[in-house]
Amino acid sequence: MAIDVQTYHAPGRERPGRLLGDVLVDLGLCDRDTVEAIVVDARAANVPMHKLLLDRGLLNGDQLALAVAERFGLEHARLDKLQPDIAAMQLVPESALKRLQAVPIGFRGHDTLVVAMVNPTNVMALDDITMLTDLRVEPVVVSHDDLGVLLLRLSRLDREFDESEEGFAEELPSLDHALDSSADDGPTVKLVRSLISQGVELGASDIHFDPDEGDLQVRYRIDGIMSPAARVPRRQAARVISRIKILSDLDISERRLPQDGRTTLTLEGRRVDVRVTIVPLVDGESAVMRILDPRDGPLSLGELGMGDADRARVEGALSRSHGAIVATGPTGSGKSTSLYASVAVVSSPEKTIMTIEDPVEYRLPGVKQMQVFERAGLNFATGLRAIVRADPDIIMVGEMRDRDSARIAIEAALTGHLVLSTLHTNSAPATPARLIDMGVEPYLVASAIDCVLAQRLARRLCMSCRRPVRVAGALVGLPLVNEVDVFEPMGCHRCRETGYRGRIGLFEVMIVSNEIRALIVERARAGDIEAVAVSQGMRTLLDDGLDKVRAGHTSVAEVGRVTG
Repeated sequence: MAIDVQTYHAPGRERPGRLLGDVLVDLGLCDRDTVEAIVVDARAANVPMHKLLLDRGLLNGDQLALAVAERFGLEHARLDKLQPDIAAMQLVPESALKRLQAVPIGFRGHDTLVVAMVNPTNVMALDDITMLTDLRVEPVVVSHDDLGVLLLRLSRLDREFDESEEGFAEELPSLDHALDSSADDGPTVKLVRSLISQGVELGASDIHFDPDEGDLQVRYRIDGIMSPAARVPRRQAARVISRIKILSDLDISERRLPQDGRTTLTLEGRRVDVRVTIVPLVDGESAVMRILDPRDGPLSLGELGMGDADRARVEGALSRSHGAIVATGPTGSGKSTSLYASVAVVSSPEKTIMTIEDPVEYRLPGVKQMQVFERAGLNFATGLRAIVRADPDIIMVGEMRDRDSARIAIEAALTGHLVLSTLHTNSAPATPARLIDMGVEPYLVASAIDCVLAQRLARRLCMSCRRPVRVAGALVGLPLVNEVDVFEPMGCHRCRETGYRGRIGLFEVMIVSNEIRALIVERARAGDIEAVAVSQGMRTLLDDGLDKVRAGHTSVAEVGRVTG
Protein backbone atom coordinates (compact mmCIF):
# COMPACT_ATOMS: atom_id res chain seq x y z
CA MET A 1 0.00 0.00 0.00
CA ALA A 2 1.31 3.44 -0.94
CA ILE A 3 2.21 6.03 1.67
CA ASP A 4 -0.30 8.81 2.12
CA VAL A 5 1.99 11.79 1.58
CA GLN A 6 -0.46 14.05 3.35
CA THR A 7 0.18 12.22 6.63
CA TYR A 8 3.65 10.71 6.19
CA HIS A 9 6.38 12.65 7.98
CA ALA A 10 10.03 12.01 8.71
CA PRO A 11 11.24 11.87 12.32
CA GLY A 12 12.07 15.28 13.70
CA ARG A 13 10.14 17.17 11.04
CA GLU A 14 6.89 19.10 11.37
CA ARG A 15 3.75 17.54 10.01
CA PRO A 16 2.55 18.95 6.66
CA GLY A 17 -0.20 21.50 6.51
CA ARG A 18 1.72 24.76 6.25
CA LEU A 19 1.47 26.86 3.14
CA LEU A 20 4.43 26.87 0.73
CA GLY A 21 4.90 30.60 1.21
CA ASP A 22 5.23 30.18 4.99
CA VAL A 23 7.82 27.45 4.48
CA LEU A 24 9.85 29.64 2.12
CA VAL A 25 9.87 32.44 4.68
CA ASP A 26 10.80 30.08 7.53
CA LEU A 27 13.70 28.65 5.51
CA GLY A 28 14.93 32.15 4.68
CA LEU A 29 14.53 31.59 0.93
CA CYS A 30 12.12 34.53 0.48
CA ASP A 31 10.98 37.45 2.61
CA ARG A 32 7.33 37.91 3.57
CA ASP A 33 6.70 40.89 1.30
CA THR A 34 8.00 39.03 -1.76
CA VAL A 35 5.84 36.00 -1.01
CA GLU A 36 2.69 38.09 -0.59
CA ALA A 37 3.37 39.96 -3.83
CA ILE A 38 3.94 36.69 -5.73
CA VAL A 39 0.70 35.24 -4.34
CA VAL A 40 -1.27 38.22 -5.69
CA ASP A 41 0.42 38.03 -9.12
CA ALA A 42 -0.02 34.24 -9.33
CA ARG A 43 -3.77 34.52 -8.66
CA ALA A 44 -4.10 37.25 -11.25
CA ALA A 45 -2.23 35.24 -13.88
CA ASN A 46 -3.91 31.98 -12.83
CA VAL A 47 -0.58 30.15 -12.53
CA PRO A 48 0.95 28.24 -9.61
CA MET A 49 2.90 30.35 -7.17
CA HIS A 50 6.06 28.23 -7.48
CA LYS A 51 6.11 28.66 -11.28
CA LEU A 52 6.14 32.42 -10.93
CA LEU A 53 8.96 32.23 -8.38
CA LEU A 54 11.03 30.13 -10.76
CA ASP A 55 10.24 32.25 -13.83
CA ARG A 56 11.31 35.45 -12.06
CA GLY A 57 14.51 33.90 -10.76
CA LEU A 58 13.52 34.35 -7.13
CA LEU A 59 13.95 30.63 -6.48
CA ASN A 60 15.91 27.83 -8.13
CA GLY A 61 14.84 24.23 -8.58
CA ASP A 62 16.78 22.85 -5.63
CA GLN A 63 15.40 25.51 -3.28
CA LEU A 64 11.85 24.74 -4.40
CA ALA A 65 12.41 21.00 -3.90
CA LEU A 66 13.77 21.68 -0.40
CA ALA A 67 10.71 23.78 0.47
CA VAL A 68 8.29 21.15 -0.86
CA ALA A 69 10.06 18.43 1.12
CA GLU A 70 9.94 20.55 4.27
CA ARG A 71 6.26 21.31 3.76
CA PHE A 72 5.29 17.63 3.57
CA GLY A 73 7.84 16.33 6.07
CA LEU A 74 9.70 14.36 3.40
CA GLU A 75 13.35 13.90 2.53
CA HIS A 76 14.97 16.21 0.00
CA ALA A 77 17.57 14.66 -2.32
CA ARG A 78 20.09 16.25 -4.69
CA LEU A 79 21.47 14.39 -7.68
CA ASP A 80 25.08 15.39 -6.97
CA LYS A 81 24.79 13.66 -3.58
CA LEU A 82 22.84 10.65 -4.86
CA GLN A 83 24.08 7.27 -6.00
CA PRO A 84 20.94 5.83 -7.62
CA ASP A 85 20.51 2.09 -7.36
CA ILE A 86 20.41 0.68 -10.91
CA ALA A 87 18.40 -2.34 -9.79
CA ALA A 88 15.75 -0.05 -8.30
CA MET A 89 15.69 2.23 -11.35
CA GLN A 90 14.83 -0.66 -13.63
CA LEU A 91 11.98 -2.17 -11.60
CA VAL A 92 9.43 -0.08 -13.51
CA PRO A 93 9.39 0.38 -17.31
CA GLU A 94 10.81 3.68 -18.51
CA SER A 95 7.60 4.58 -20.36
CA ALA A 96 5.61 4.28 -17.13
CA LEU A 97 8.11 6.37 -15.17
CA LYS A 98 8.01 9.15 -17.77
CA ARG A 99 4.22 9.19 -17.50
CA LEU A 100 4.32 9.15 -13.69
CA GLN A 101 7.24 11.62 -13.45
CA ALA A 102 8.92 9.49 -10.81
CA VAL A 103 12.08 7.35 -10.67
CA PRO A 104 12.93 4.64 -8.09
CA ILE A 105 16.42 5.34 -6.72
CA GLY A 106 16.97 2.78 -3.96
CA PHE A 107 15.64 0.52 -1.23
CA ARG A 108 15.08 0.82 2.51
CA GLY A 109 15.02 -2.59 4.07
CA HIS A 110 13.53 -5.42 2.04
CA ASP A 111 10.05 -4.06 1.36
CA THR A 112 10.39 -0.31 0.79
CA LEU A 113 11.21 1.36 -2.50
CA VAL A 114 12.55 4.95 -2.40
CA VAL A 115 11.12 7.00 -5.28
CA ALA A 116 12.34 10.41 -6.46
CA MET A 117 9.51 12.80 -7.38
CA VAL A 118 8.99 16.49 -8.00
CA ASN A 119 5.39 16.37 -6.78
CA PRO A 120 4.98 14.03 -3.79
CA THR A 121 1.22 14.73 -3.66
CA ASN A 122 0.76 12.62 -6.81
CA VAL A 123 -0.86 9.73 -4.94
CA MET A 124 -1.92 8.01 -8.18
CA ALA A 125 1.73 7.73 -9.24
CA LEU A 126 2.67 6.25 -5.87
CA ASP A 127 -0.18 3.74 -6.10
CA ASP A 128 0.82 2.73 -9.65
CA ILE A 129 4.43 2.10 -8.62
CA THR A 130 3.23 0.08 -5.63
CA MET A 131 1.10 -2.13 -7.88
CA LEU A 132 3.91 -2.56 -10.43
CA THR A 133 6.56 -3.49 -7.87
CA ASP A 134 4.55 -4.95 -4.97
CA LEU A 135 6.70 -2.85 -2.64
CA ARG A 136 5.93 -0.12 -0.12
CA VAL A 137 6.80 3.25 -1.67
CA GLU A 138 8.56 6.09 0.13
CA PRO A 139 8.79 9.37 -1.84
CA VAL A 140 11.70 11.78 -1.71
CA VAL A 141 11.59 15.20 -3.33
CA VAL A 142 13.99 16.21 -6.11
CA SER A 143 14.14 19.21 -8.41
CA HIS A 144 12.59 19.11 -11.87
CA ASP A 145 16.06 19.22 -13.48
CA ASP A 146 17.37 16.34 -11.37
CA LEU A 147 14.34 14.21 -12.24
CA GLY A 148 14.99 14.95 -15.91
CA VAL A 149 18.59 13.75 -15.56
CA LEU A 150 17.41 10.51 -13.90
CA LEU A 151 14.92 9.87 -16.71
CA LEU A 152 17.64 10.62 -19.27
CA ARG A 153 19.92 8.12 -17.56
CA LEU A 154 17.19 5.51 -17.81
CA SER A 155 16.78 6.25 -21.52
CA ARG A 156 20.51 5.82 -22.04
CA LEU A 157 20.47 2.44 -20.27
CA ASP A 158 17.60 1.27 -22.49
CA ARG A 159 19.35 2.54 -25.62
CA GLU A 160 22.61 0.80 -24.71
CA PHE A 161 20.68 -2.41 -24.11
CA ASP A 162 18.89 -2.26 -27.47
CA GLU A 163 22.14 -1.54 -29.32
CA SER A 164 23.93 -4.38 -27.53
CA GLU A 165 21.47 -7.20 -28.21
CA GLU A 166 23.21 -8.17 -31.45
CA GLY A 167 26.59 -7.99 -29.73
CA PHE A 168 25.41 -10.32 -26.97
CA ALA A 169 24.23 -12.82 -29.55
CA GLU A 170 27.66 -12.77 -31.20
CA GLU A 171 29.44 -13.22 -27.87
CA LEU A 172 27.28 -16.20 -26.88
CA PRO A 173 27.03 -18.49 -29.92
CA SER A 174 26.19 -21.66 -27.99
CA LEU A 175 23.65 -21.02 -25.25
CA ASP A 176 21.34 -23.91 -26.06
CA HIS A 177 22.52 -25.97 -23.08
CA ALA A 178 19.97 -25.73 -20.23
CA LEU A 179 19.23 -22.07 -20.92
CA ASP A 180 17.16 -20.64 -18.10
CA SER A 181 14.58 -18.42 -19.78
CA SER A 182 14.10 -16.34 -16.64
CA ALA A 183 17.80 -15.47 -16.64
CA ASP A 184 17.66 -14.51 -20.29
CA ASP A 185 14.66 -12.19 -20.09
CA GLY A 186 14.97 -8.54 -21.08
CA PRO A 187 14.95 -6.88 -17.64
CA THR A 188 17.57 -9.25 -16.19
CA VAL A 189 19.87 -8.93 -19.19
CA LYS A 190 19.56 -5.15 -19.10
CA LEU A 191 20.16 -5.01 -15.34
CA VAL A 192 23.34 -7.10 -15.46
CA ARG A 193 24.70 -5.17 -18.37
CA SER A 194 23.88 -1.84 -16.70
CA LEU A 195 25.66 -2.85 -13.50
CA ILE A 196 28.77 -3.86 -15.44
CA SER A 197 28.63 -0.72 -17.58
CA GLN A 198 28.35 1.56 -14.54
CA GLY A 199 31.20 -0.30 -12.83
CA VAL A 200 33.46 0.24 -15.84
CA GLU A 201 32.43 3.90 -16.03
CA LEU A 202 33.31 4.44 -12.35
CA GLY A 203 36.66 2.68 -12.74
CA ALA A 204 35.79 -0.36 -10.62
CA SER A 205 38.32 -3.18 -10.63
CA ASP A 206 35.80 -5.73 -9.29
CA ILE A 207 32.04 -6.10 -9.04
CA HIS A 208 30.70 -8.23 -6.17
CA PHE A 209 27.25 -9.83 -6.14
CA ASP A 210 26.71 -11.09 -2.57
CA PRO A 211 23.61 -12.83 -1.15
CA ASP A 212 22.07 -10.95 1.76
CA GLU A 213 18.93 -12.32 3.40
CA GLY A 214 17.51 -13.37 0.04
CA ASP A 215 18.44 -10.17 -1.78
CA LEU A 216 21.63 -9.62 -3.75
CA GLN A 217 23.94 -6.83 -2.56
CA VAL A 218 25.99 -5.36 -5.42
CA ARG A 219 29.22 -3.54 -4.56
CA TYR A 220 32.04 -2.03 -6.61
CA ARG A 221 35.70 -2.08 -5.61
CA ILE A 222 36.92 1.39 -6.59
CA ASP A 223 40.49 2.43 -5.79
CA GLY A 224 40.75 -0.67 -3.63
CA ILE A 225 37.75 0.19 -1.42
CA MET A 226 34.33 -1.50 -1.55
CA SER A 227 31.42 0.80 -2.34
CA PRO A 228 27.69 -0.17 -2.29
CA ALA A 229 26.16 0.13 -5.76
CA ALA A 230 22.77 -1.58 -5.89
CA ARG A 231 20.46 -4.04 -4.19
CA VAL A 232 18.76 -6.67 -6.35
CA PRO A 233 15.41 -7.84 -4.88
CA ARG A 234 15.20 -11.50 -3.92
CA ARG A 235 12.76 -12.35 -6.70
CA GLN A 236 15.39 -11.33 -9.26
CA ALA A 237 18.56 -12.41 -7.41
CA ALA A 238 18.75 -15.97 -8.79
CA ARG A 239 18.12 -14.71 -12.33
CA VAL A 240 21.03 -12.26 -12.08
CA ILE A 241 23.46 -14.98 -10.93
CA SER A 242 22.22 -17.26 -13.73
CA ARG A 243 22.69 -14.47 -16.27
CA ILE A 244 26.28 -13.96 -15.10
CA LYS A 245 26.89 -17.70 -15.51
CA ILE A 246 25.45 -17.61 -19.02
CA LEU A 247 27.67 -14.68 -19.98
CA SER A 248 30.80 -16.53 -18.81
CA ASP A 249 29.71 -19.88 -20.29
CA LEU A 250 29.32 -21.64 -16.92
CA ASP A 251 26.90 -24.35 -15.84
CA ILE A 252 23.77 -22.62 -14.53
CA SER A 253 22.48 -25.85 -13.00
CA GLU A 254 25.57 -26.25 -10.76
CA ARG A 255 24.98 -24.46 -7.47
CA ARG A 256 27.12 -26.53 -5.10
CA LEU A 257 30.65 -26.08 -6.47
CA PRO A 258 32.77 -23.02 -7.27
CA GLN A 259 33.12 -22.11 -10.94
CA ASP A 260 35.49 -19.85 -12.88
CA GLY A 261 34.87 -18.33 -16.28
CA ARG A 262 35.48 -15.29 -18.40
CA THR A 263 33.74 -13.24 -21.05
CA THR A 264 34.30 -10.24 -23.29
CA LEU A 265 31.70 -7.47 -23.53
CA THR A 266 31.39 -4.46 -25.79
CA LEU A 267 30.50 -1.36 -23.78
CA GLU A 268 30.11 2.01 -25.47
CA GLY A 269 32.15 0.87 -28.45
CA ARG A 270 35.07 -0.68 -26.57
CA ARG A 271 35.76 -4.26 -25.57
CA VAL A 272 36.14 -5.12 -21.89
CA ASP A 273 37.43 -8.46 -20.60
CA VAL A 274 35.67 -9.84 -17.50
CA ARG A 275 36.91 -12.69 -15.31
CA VAL A 276 34.12 -14.35 -13.30
CA THR A 277 34.24 -16.40 -10.10
CA ILE A 278 31.10 -18.07 -8.69
CA VAL A 279 31.28 -19.21 -5.05
CA PRO A 280 28.48 -21.14 -3.26
CA LEU A 281 27.79 -19.66 0.19
CA VAL A 282 25.42 -20.57 3.01
CA ASP A 283 22.90 -17.90 1.95
CA GLY A 284 23.21 -18.53 -1.80
CA GLU A 285 25.67 -18.06 -4.64
CA SER A 286 28.11 -15.15 -4.78
CA ALA A 287 29.62 -13.83 -8.02
CA VAL A 288 32.72 -11.69 -8.40
CA MET A 289 33.54 -10.07 -11.73
CA ARG A 290 37.12 -8.81 -12.25
CA ILE A 291 37.10 -5.98 -14.81
CA LEU A 292 40.08 -5.89 -17.18
CA ASP A 293 39.80 -2.80 -19.35
CA PRO A 294 42.41 -2.92 -22.15
CA ARG A 295 41.69 0.77 -22.81
CA ASP A 296 43.77 1.65 -19.73
CA GLY A 297 46.90 0.08 -21.24
CA PRO A 298 50.08 -0.84 -19.34
CA LEU A 299 51.82 1.95 -17.42
CA SER A 300 55.51 2.71 -17.05
CA LEU A 301 57.33 2.25 -13.74
CA GLY A 302 57.38 6.01 -13.27
CA GLU A 303 53.66 6.32 -13.94
CA LEU A 304 53.03 3.66 -11.31
CA GLY A 305 54.65 5.97 -8.75
CA MET A 306 58.09 4.35 -8.43
CA GLY A 307 60.75 6.83 -7.33
CA ASP A 308 63.95 7.45 -9.27
CA ALA A 309 66.21 5.50 -6.87
CA ASP A 310 63.99 2.41 -6.81
CA ARG A 311 63.45 2.59 -10.57
CA ALA A 312 67.23 2.63 -11.13
CA ARG A 313 67.59 -0.49 -8.96
CA VAL A 314 64.88 -2.35 -10.88
CA GLU A 315 66.21 -1.28 -14.29
CA GLY A 316 69.68 -2.42 -13.22
CA ALA A 317 68.31 -5.91 -12.52
CA LEU A 318 66.39 -5.86 -15.83
CA SER A 319 69.63 -5.12 -17.72
CA ARG A 320 71.03 -8.55 -16.80
CA SER A 321 70.79 -11.43 -19.29
CA HIS A 322 69.62 -13.96 -16.68
CA GLY A 323 68.20 -14.21 -13.17
CA ALA A 324 64.77 -13.76 -11.62
CA ILE A 325 62.90 -10.58 -10.72
CA VAL A 326 59.90 -11.22 -8.47
CA ALA A 327 57.04 -8.79 -7.78
CA THR A 328 55.28 -9.55 -4.50
CA GLY A 329 52.24 -8.34 -2.60
CA PRO A 330 48.65 -9.31 -1.82
CA THR A 331 45.93 -9.73 -4.42
CA GLY A 332 45.12 -6.45 -6.14
CA SER A 333 48.38 -4.71 -5.25
CA GLY A 334 49.39 -4.12 -8.87
CA LYS A 335 52.00 -6.88 -9.26
CA SER A 336 51.00 -7.80 -12.82
CA THR A 337 50.99 -4.13 -13.83
CA SER A 338 54.57 -3.82 -12.58
CA LEU A 339 55.54 -6.88 -14.65
CA TYR A 340 54.05 -5.31 -17.79
CA ALA A 341 55.96 -2.10 -17.06
CA SER A 342 59.15 -4.13 -16.63
CA VAL A 343 58.59 -5.97 -19.91
CA ALA A 344 58.23 -2.61 -21.65
CA VAL A 345 61.68 -1.63 -20.33
CA VAL A 346 63.44 -4.71 -21.79
CA SER A 347 61.36 -5.18 -24.95
CA SER A 348 63.35 -4.87 -28.19
CA PRO A 349 63.48 -6.55 -31.64
CA GLU A 350 66.77 -8.25 -30.67
CA LYS A 351 65.10 -10.25 -27.87
CA THR A 352 62.40 -12.90 -27.80
CA ILE A 353 59.92 -12.38 -24.97
CA MET A 354 57.31 -14.99 -24.03
CA THR A 355 54.68 -14.87 -21.30
CA ILE A 356 52.21 -17.21 -19.67
CA GLU A 357 49.37 -15.42 -17.90
CA ASP A 358 45.97 -15.98 -16.35
CA PRO A 359 44.44 -13.99 -17.88
CA VAL A 360 46.29 -11.98 -20.53
CA GLU A 361 45.37 -8.50 -19.31
CA TYR A 362 47.10 -6.40 -21.99
CA ARG A 363 48.29 -7.30 -25.48
CA LEU A 364 51.93 -6.30 -25.87
CA PRO A 365 53.35 -5.70 -29.36
CA GLY A 366 56.27 -7.94 -30.22
CA VAL A 367 55.62 -10.25 -27.25
CA LYS A 368 54.45 -13.88 -27.52
CA GLN A 369 51.69 -14.26 -24.93
CA MET A 370 50.14 -17.54 -23.76
CA GLN A 371 46.82 -17.84 -21.91
CA VAL A 372 46.35 -20.43 -19.14
CA PHE A 373 43.53 -22.85 -19.96
CA GLU A 374 43.06 -25.18 -17.00
CA ARG A 375 40.20 -27.21 -18.50
CA ALA A 376 42.42 -28.20 -21.42
CA GLY A 377 45.33 -29.03 -19.12
CA LEU A 378 47.34 -25.87 -19.81
CA ASN A 379 48.46 -24.50 -16.46
CA PHE A 380 51.46 -22.43 -15.45
CA ALA A 381 53.73 -25.45 -15.02
CA THR A 382 52.94 -27.13 -18.37
CA GLY A 383 52.97 -23.82 -20.24
CA LEU A 384 56.28 -22.82 -18.67
CA ARG A 385 57.87 -26.13 -19.67
CA ALA A 386 56.85 -25.47 -23.29
CA ILE A 387 58.12 -21.87 -23.17
CA VAL A 388 61.55 -22.92 -21.90
CA ARG A 389 61.91 -25.20 -24.96
CA ALA A 390 60.86 -22.37 -27.35
CA ASP A 391 64.18 -20.44 -27.18
CA PRO A 392 63.07 -17.28 -25.32
CA ASP A 393 65.42 -14.62 -23.98
CA ILE A 394 62.95 -13.25 -21.43
CA ILE A 395 60.10 -15.15 -19.75
CA MET A 396 57.23 -13.57 -17.85
CA VAL A 397 55.24 -15.90 -15.58
CA GLY A 398 51.96 -14.41 -14.38
CA GLU A 399 52.24 -16.14 -11.00
CA MET A 400 54.28 -18.82 -9.29
CA ARG A 401 51.33 -20.69 -7.83
CA ASP A 402 52.79 -24.03 -6.79
CA ARG A 403 56.01 -25.99 -6.37
CA ASP A 404 56.21 -27.05 -10.01
CA SER A 405 55.76 -23.60 -11.54
CA ALA A 406 58.11 -22.03 -8.97
CA ARG A 407 60.85 -24.62 -9.51
CA ILE A 408 60.66 -24.41 -13.32
CA ALA A 409 60.81 -20.59 -13.19
CA ILE A 410 63.81 -20.65 -10.83
CA GLU A 411 65.63 -23.22 -12.97
CA ALA A 412 64.95 -21.14 -16.09
CA ALA A 413 66.55 -18.15 -14.36
CA LEU A 414 69.64 -20.28 -13.69
CA THR A 415 69.97 -21.47 -17.29
CA GLY A 416 70.37 -18.19 -19.13
CA HIS A 417 66.88 -16.67 -19.10
CA LEU A 418 65.67 -13.46 -17.52
CA VAL A 419 62.51 -14.46 -15.64
CA LEU A 420 59.85 -12.04 -14.38
CA SER A 421 57.13 -13.36 -12.10
CA THR A 422 54.81 -12.60 -9.17
CA LEU A 423 54.37 -14.20 -5.78
CA HIS A 424 52.03 -13.63 -2.84
CA THR A 425 54.09 -12.42 0.12
CA ASN A 426 53.84 -9.45 2.46
CA SER A 427 57.32 -7.98 1.96
CA ALA A 428 60.44 -8.30 -0.17
CA PRO A 429 62.58 -9.89 2.60
CA ALA A 430 59.89 -12.56 3.18
CA THR A 431 59.99 -13.75 -0.44
CA PRO A 432 62.90 -16.23 -0.15
CA ALA A 433 61.22 -18.00 2.79
CA ARG A 434 57.97 -18.26 0.82
CA LEU A 435 59.73 -19.92 -2.12
CA ILE A 436 61.54 -22.31 0.22
CA ASP A 437 58.20 -23.19 1.84
CA MET A 438 56.85 -23.99 -1.65
CA GLY A 439 59.57 -26.64 -2.02
CA VAL A 440 62.36 -24.83 -3.86
CA GLU A 441 65.81 -25.54 -2.42
CA PRO A 442 67.42 -22.59 -0.58
CA TYR A 443 70.57 -22.69 -2.72
CA LEU A 444 68.45 -22.45 -5.90
CA VAL A 445 66.53 -19.47 -4.51
CA ALA A 446 69.76 -17.74 -3.46
CA SER A 447 71.40 -18.32 -6.84
CA ALA A 448 68.45 -17.38 -9.07
CA ILE A 449 66.80 -14.30 -7.54
CA ASP A 450 68.43 -10.95 -8.28
CA CYS A 451 65.69 -8.49 -7.31
CA VAL A 452 62.47 -8.56 -5.29
CA LEU A 453 59.88 -5.82 -5.68
CA ALA A 454 57.22 -5.60 -2.96
CA GLN A 455 54.35 -3.20 -3.49
CA ARG A 456 50.98 -1.88 -2.38
CA LEU A 457 48.47 0.50 -3.92
CA ALA A 458 47.44 3.57 -1.91
CA ARG A 459 44.64 5.93 -2.88
CA ARG A 460 45.70 9.28 -4.30
CA LEU A 461 44.31 12.41 -2.71
CA CYS A 462 41.76 14.20 -4.85
CA MET A 463 43.60 17.26 -6.14
CA SER A 464 40.33 19.20 -6.35
CA CYS A 465 39.44 19.04 -2.65
CA ARG A 466 42.51 18.05 -0.60
CA ARG A 467 43.31 20.51 2.17
CA PRO A 468 46.59 21.30 3.95
CA VAL A 469 47.08 20.31 7.56
CA ARG A 470 50.02 20.51 9.97
CA VAL A 471 51.12 17.32 11.71
CA ALA A 472 53.99 16.30 13.93
CA GLY A 473 57.14 15.61 11.93
CA ALA A 474 57.57 12.22 13.59
CA LEU A 475 54.26 11.14 12.06
CA VAL A 476 55.74 11.38 8.57
CA GLY A 477 59.24 10.13 9.30
CA LEU A 478 60.87 13.45 10.20
CA PRO A 479 61.63 13.16 13.93
CA LEU A 480 63.80 16.30 14.03
CA VAL A 481 61.00 18.51 12.74
CA ASN A 482 58.33 19.68 15.17
CA GLU A 483 55.57 20.12 12.57
CA VAL A 484 55.28 19.72 8.82
CA ASP A 485 52.63 20.61 6.23
CA VAL A 486 50.88 17.68 4.53
CA PHE A 487 47.43 17.17 3.00
CA GLU A 488 44.31 15.33 4.12
CA PRO A 489 41.16 14.27 2.22
CA MET A 490 38.00 16.37 2.16
CA GLY A 491 35.48 15.11 -0.42
CA CYS A 492 33.77 16.59 -3.47
CA HIS A 493 31.60 15.46 -6.37
CA ARG A 494 34.66 14.69 -8.50
CA CYS A 495 35.86 12.04 -6.04
CA ARG A 496 32.36 10.88 -5.01
CA GLU A 497 32.85 12.53 -1.58
CA THR A 498 35.68 10.12 -0.67
CA GLY A 499 38.56 12.61 -0.79
CA TYR A 500 40.55 10.22 -3.01
CA ARG A 501 40.77 9.76 -6.75
CA GLY A 502 42.98 7.12 -8.37
CA ARG A 503 45.84 5.17 -6.83
CA ILE A 504 49.62 5.34 -6.55
CA GLY A 505 52.11 2.56 -5.89
CA LEU A 506 54.21 2.15 -2.73
CA PHE A 507 57.37 0.16 -3.41
CA GLU A 508 60.10 -1.77 -1.60
CA VAL A 509 62.98 -2.89 -3.88
CA MET A 510 65.44 -5.42 -2.49
CA ILE A 511 68.57 -6.23 -4.53
CA VAL A 512 69.86 -9.68 -3.56
CA SER A 513 73.50 -9.14 -2.62
CA ASN A 514 76.05 -11.80 -1.67
CA GLU A 515 75.34 -11.16 2.02
CA ILE A 516 71.63 -11.71 1.49
CA ARG A 517 72.31 -14.86 -0.60
CA ALA A 518 74.25 -16.29 2.34
CA LEU A 519 71.34 -15.56 4.69
CA ILE A 520 68.90 -17.26 2.30
CA VAL A 521 71.03 -20.42 2.21
CA GLU A 522 71.07 -20.38 6.01
CA ARG A 523 67.23 -20.01 6.02
CA ALA A 524 67.55 -16.79 8.01
CA ARG A 525 64.48 -14.97 9.30
CA ALA A 526 62.87 -12.28 7.16
CA GLY A 527 63.75 -9.70 9.83
CA ASP A 528 67.46 -10.50 9.54
CA ILE A 529 67.31 -10.23 5.75
CA GLU A 530 65.45 -6.91 6.02
CA ALA A 531 68.09 -5.46 8.35
CA VAL A 532 70.86 -6.23 5.85
CA ALA A 533 68.80 -4.99 2.89
CA VAL A 534 68.00 -1.68 4.62
CA SER A 535 71.68 -1.19 5.48
CA GLN A 536 72.43 -1.68 1.76
CA GLY A 537 69.97 1.00 0.64
CA MET A 538 66.54 -0.66 0.55
CA ARG A 539 63.68 1.66 1.48
CA THR A 540 60.68 -0.03 3.08
CA LEU A 541 57.06 0.30 2.00
CA LEU A 542 56.44 2.62 4.95
CA ASP A 543 59.38 4.83 4.02
CA ASP A 544 58.15 5.16 0.45
CA GLY A 545 54.61 5.83 1.65
CA LEU A 546 55.72 8.63 3.97
CA ASP A 547 57.70 10.18 1.10
CA LYS A 548 54.48 10.29 -0.92
CA VAL A 549 52.64 11.83 2.05
CA ARG A 550 55.21 14.62 2.24
CA ALA A 551 54.90 15.11 -1.54
CA GLY A 552 51.12 15.57 -1.21
CA HIS A 553 50.15 12.45 -3.18
CA THR A 554 48.35 10.62 -0.36
CA SER A 555 47.51 10.91 3.33
CA VAL A 556 49.01 9.60 6.55
CA ALA A 557 45.84 7.61 7.25
CA GLU A 558 45.94 5.96 3.84
CA VAL A 559 49.57 4.91 4.17
CA GLY A 560 48.76 3.49 7.60
CA ARG A 561 45.81 1.55 6.18
CA VAL A 562 47.84 0.09 3.31
CA THR A 563 51.05 -0.77 5.15
CA GLY A 564 49.50 -1.78 8.43
